[in-house]
Amino acid sequence: MRWNLIYRLRKVLHWAWLQDGSPAYRARGVAIGVFCGCLPFIGLQTLLGVTFASLLRGNHLLAISGTWISNPVTYIPLCLLNYHLGSALLGNGSHMYDLSSFAWQDIWGQGWIFCIRLLLGSLLSGLLFGILVGIIVYMILRFRSPRIRLR
Repeated sequence: MRWNLIYRLRKVLHWAWLQDGSPAYRARGVAIGVFCGCLPFIGLQTLLGVTFASLLRGNHLLAISGTWISNPVTYIPLCLLNYHLGSALLGNGSHMYDLSSFAWQDIWGQGWIFCIRLLLGSLLSGLLFGILVGIIVYMILRFRSPRIRLR
């Protein structure tokens, strides 16, 4: 199984080499895709990735593939990470969830507090992961030989 994973990784790298554009153009596409993949908008991440790639001059296909960072396996852990990151930034106020004192009349306010924490954490983790992955992809594309042998 390990060799199969290595083979697939090499195929993906080979596919990235075949994309048009400079290393910066391709790395920007992947970084934009990873940023959009961290956002909690299920179903709109690919559309956002292509839109931002058009605006920021990144590779569209690599932006689409970068959004795959959020998939059925990683979506729940990524959302939990984003929520906890947003909660850590905003602090634990009196608006934290406590089901024993939950009031149905305040459900709208509770929903906004949850959404703000999730969006803030998503934006920050998307920026961090996007920049990190963009730099790594740029370094690989810039300084590695374009000949990736597939076995």
